Amino acid sequence: MTPTPAARPKIAQRLFFGIPVLGTIARDIGKSSDTIYYALVILLTLIVLAVKTWGVVALAMTALAMVPVMFTLLILITRG
Repeated sequence: MTPTPAARPKIAQRLFFGIPVLGTIARDIGKSSDTIYYALVILLTLIVLAVKTWGVVALAMTALAMVPVMFTLLILITRG
């Protein structure tokens, strides 16, 4: 049985909210928009602690992980 088109977003939403850390943050952002700032501060703190622990290598790995995100943003900007 194929789900109806209206049911597909619900399935995708349930799968996204099922991801342990990201789903919890996404649910909290839906309730209060201040949560995104707390998540960004936590992410920045983790990066600083990683650089303190492992040095410049941690900063390079963070930049390397952001390459697909930047490519996606550039493609979205060029498409309008």
